[in-house]
Amino acid sequence: MYIYNVTINIEESVHDQWLEWMHKKHIPAMIATGKFSKALMSRVMINEEMGGLTYSIQFTTDSKEMLEKYYQEDANRLRNETIQLFPSKFVAFRTELEIIHEIEK
Repeated sequence: MYIYNVTINIEESVHDQWLEWMHKKHIPAMIATGKFSKALMSRVMINEEMGGLTYSIQFTTDSKEMLEKYYQEDANRLRNETIQLFPSKFVAFRTELEIIHEIEK
């Protein structure tokens, strides 16, 4: 299992609009690609010097191959939607995480 993690700092001036769009449009669109089985959105509890609010959105996928398929088939389109709706209002970076061990209660 892999996690595709997107960490985003969003300007406060568009925060509410962005958060609603993430919940109603973007995250469902990511799941609708068929490449991810679930998503988890968390607020990063730090005060950034640059301001804004920071979030981590983690999308779980079955394999590295499925993640590569997302990059090839969907990533540019979905990233461009964010850029068009919120130009110069956010900073994002992405990381890939491989799940090594998971413990549940």
